[in-house]
Amino acid sequence: MLDILRRRRSIRRYKDREIEAVIIEQLKEAALRSPSSRAINPWRFLFITDKARLEALSRAKESGSGFLKGARLGVVVCAKDDESDVWIEDCSIASIILQLTGQSLGLGSCWIQIRKRMHSDRQSAEDYVKEVHHLPENIRVESMIAFGYPDENKPPVPKEELDYEKIILSR
Repeated sequence: MLDILRRRRSIRRYKDREIEAVIIEQLKEAALRSPSSRAINPWRFLFITDKARLEALSRAKESGSGFLKGARLGVVVCAKDDESDVWIEDCSIASIILQLTGQSLGLGSCWIQIRKRMHSDRQSAEDYVKEVHHLPENIRVESMIAFGYPDENKPPVPKEELDYEKIILSR
């Protein structure tokens, strides 16, 4: 697992290569195995491979989502907010589980924050995504994850560059 964490980087350029159905099924299983507070599982996952929909979603934010149009898979991570008071945490955990699973399967990925971000000066990114997918009011969107076979190479951050001052050892 530590090796996967070392190699995982935010990848924003993808090869024009379809992701095999068996890999998408493994990502779906990983999402559904994500931990959830009190096993409520408020999350929902929209798996999108349609290029037109990916392009529409790439416009969710003024910046920071455009690379989704080059991905071969986008996953919208959302939840029914009336099912759990910690839906944000549950969706965040599921988002990183998806990214780490993708890394283990040879995919590159990048998290796209949606909740509390703006699409335009009049519409939130969340409302835009909900509009594109005709999602009901009680569905809240936390993030989107772009997936594809990497078309860029980012080396791991060297261990010596990690900020160990952020670790506090209490004895």
